[in-house]
Amino acid sequence: MTETKKQSLFSSAANTFAALKYHNFLLWFIGQLASLVGTWMQTTAQGFLIFQLTHSTVYLGYVVFASGIPTWLLMLYGGVVIDRVPRRNLLVFTQISMMILAFILAGLTFAGRIQAWHILLLAFLLGVVNAFDAPARQAFVVDLVDKADLTNAIALNSTLFQSAMVVGPAVAGLTYAAFGPAWCFTINGISFIAVIAALLGMHIQPKLMRPRETSAIQEMIAGLSYSMKNTIIRTLIVLIGVAGLFTTAYITLFPAWAVSILHGDATTNGWLQSARGLGALLGAFTIAGLGGFKWKGRLLTIGTLFFPVTLIFFGVINWLPLSLVVLIAVGWGFLIMTNMAGTMLQTLVPEELRGRVTGFYSLVGFGSLSIGGLVAGGLAGWIGLPWTIVLGALAMLLFSVGLYLFVPQLRRVE
Repeated sequence: MTETKKQSLFSSAANTFAALKYHNFLLWFIGQLASLVGTWMQTTAQGFLIFQLTHSTVYLGYVVFASGIPTWLLMLYGGVVIDRVPRRNLLVFTQISMMILAFILAGLTFAGRIQAWHILLLAFLLGVVNAFDAPARQAFVVDLVDKADLTNAIALNSTLFQSAMVVGPAVAGLTYAAFGPAWCFTINGISFIAVIAALLGMHIQPKLMRPRETSAIQEMIAGLSYSMKNTIIRTLIVLIGVAGLFTTAYITLFPAWAVSILHGDATTNGWLQSARGLGALLGAFTIAGLGGFKWKGRLLTIGTLFFPVTLIFFGVINWLPLSLVVLIAVGWGFLIMTNMAGTMLQTLVPEELRGRVTGFYSLVGFGSLSIGGLVAGGLAGWIGLPWTIVLGALAMLLFSVGLYLFVPQLRRVE
C-alpha cells in the first residue's frame, strides 16, 4: 500500500470518528452505548410481552400512545426547562428516573403480577421523563464538541443509538426465549449506571444562565413563533411529524408481524428490530464518514424518497430472510432522513432558542409517533398488517415527492 493511500485511510478514519477526540463526548458515547442496549432490550421485550398477554395489535398501539401522551402535555415546557437549567444535571435526573421505572417493571414481572395496565402505566410515566430527556439529549451534544465537529458528533450519536438497536433487540429476543422478559428489564435498569457515571465524569464548563424576564408561556410562544417563521425549520418539523404519523406502523407492529406474518416468536421479533438497526447503523456511518460535507439538503432528500419506497417492499414480503435484507435498507433510509433533519435543525437554530426549538421538534416527532402507533394498532385489526404498512408508506412517499417539487430550497441547504 502506498504512503498516499495510507494517509487517505487514516484521514477517512479520523473524519469518521472526529468527535471522539473530545473527552466529554467520548464519555457520553461509551455510557450511552451501554445504556441504550438495555433500553432496546426493554422496548423489544415489552412489546412482545404485552402482545402475549393480550393477543391484540390494538394494545401494541396503546403502549406507544401511552408513552406519547406526556409528549403533548410536557415537551414544550421541557424545551423551556432545557434553556433554563444545566443540561447535564437534568440528564442525570432523567436517567435515574428511567432506571427506577425499569426496576419496577422487572420486579412486577419477576413476581408474576405483571398485567397489561401495568405496562401502559409505566409507559406513560416513562413518557413523562422522556418529555424532558429527549430534547435535552439532542441539545446536550452541542455542549460536548466544537461547532466544526457538530455534524460528526450528531452522526456518531446516531451511530451509538443504532448500534444499540442492532445488539439490544437480538439479545432481548434470545434472553426472552431463554430466561423470560423480567431479565430484559433488569439488564436495562443496570445499564443506566453507565450513562449516569459518564455524565458525572464530564468536565463541563458552567454556562452563565442569564436572568429570565419573561414567563415560561412567553418563552414557549417565542420558540414556536421562530420555528414557524423559518421556512426550513418549519419544513423539517412537518417532515418528522409526517414520518411519525404514517410510518410508525412497521415498528409498532413488529411483535404481531413476527408471529402472524412470519410465524415466528420473540427471537424473530428481535431479529426484525436488529435488521432495522443494522441498516440505520450503516446510515449513521455513511454520514459520519462524509465529514464536514456541504450538501446536507440533498442527502436528506435522498432519505425521504428511499425510506418509503423500501418500506413498501417490506410490507409485501412474508419470507424472513428477504424481510431482514429489506429492513436493512429501510433502516438506512430512515436514519439518513431523520439524522439529516436533526443535524440541519441544530445547525440553523440560534443557541438562545435551542432548547425550545428542539423541544418543539421532539414534541412533533414523539407526539406523531404516539398517534401513528395508536392508529396503526387499530387499523391492523381492520385491514390487516400488510395493508397498514403499505398505505402508510405510500402516504409518506407522496409527501416526499411534494417536498421535492414544492420546497426546492430544502435540498439546497449546505
